[in-house]
Amino acid sequence: MKQQRNKLIIILGPTAVGKTDYAIEQALKIGSPILNCDSRQIYSQLQIGTAVPSEQQLRQVKHYFIQTHSITEHYTAGKYELEALALLENLFKEQNEVIMCGGSGLYIDAVCNGLDAFPEPDLQLRSELNRTLEQEGIESLRYQLKKLDQVSYEAIDIANPQRVIRALEVCLQTGRKFSDWKSSKEGEGAGALAGKSRNFEIEKIGLTMERERLYNRINQRVDKMMQEGLLEEVRGLNHFRYKDGIFSPSLNHIPALRTVGYRELFDYIDGRLTLEEAIERIKMNTRRYAKRQLSYWGRDKSIKWIKL
Repeated sequence: MKQQRNKLIIILGPTAVGKTDYAIEQALKIGSPILNCDSRQIYSQLQIGTAVPSEQQLRQVKHYFIQTHSITEHYTAGKYELEALALLENLFKEQNEVIMCGGSGLYIDAVCNGLDAFPEPDLQLRSELNRTLEQEGIESLRYQLKKLDQVSYEAIDIANPQRVIRALEVCLQTGRKFSDWKSSKEGEGAGALAGKSRNFEIEKIGLTMERERLYNRINQRVDKMMQEGLLEEVRGLNHFRYKDGIFSPSLNHIPALRTVGYRELFDYIDGRLTLEEAIERIKMNTRRYAKRQLSYWGRDKSIKWIKL
């Protein structure tokens, strides 16, 4: 009898759609642990603002890559690819199906297709772009990226300077669009050019819902985070904004703290926004992030979408 091939089942979708509950439900059915592929839930210092699974949820199903790394660590999708594949190799010795859950498209691409087709970064070019960021602000970099690669401009988190710089440096370094490195000519989905073969099957399940309902869930979740103490969590992270004893509000040395929900409350702490303005901006930026997530996966024809 032919042995059943191992399968990685990926639960993806926009923020606040309900991925964690759905993934736990599926994991309990097949007796699988869950590999987190949310690029912010891996950080041990971030909890409320990243919607880390609750203690009860973590008790229901074994989770991996939840609060396992420090925000001071330079962690990348490439590192995640290596760590996740090593873990999957061990898990597949015990079972045929494993659940992965999260909303970070680049991390999912890394596991499915590999990212080593990307060129090594040009450190001098990156330094120049960082200098432009410091002197002219992120708008200048966004403008360049929009001219060179409209697809990436619309898909990535353009509020995150490091994402903008990475996309822009690939465009400038290679003369090719950043998005070209991440999607095949046939539009079969991000990461196809890297095209590493995997020794397991991949099934992608995308969760979605009516846009208005999703946005209402986002707004309600932000209110809940504030009630649970998000502001106090952010205040407790303020000391990380110092580099070599010098206050560094740009957060270039700790990119994780630019996460939506954190950067807006730092603006409140610094007096640039009222608390009400910061909360509304968190909601707005989270809604925009959800829209970008859906746009990112829109070209991936392998995803089976389920409307909740």
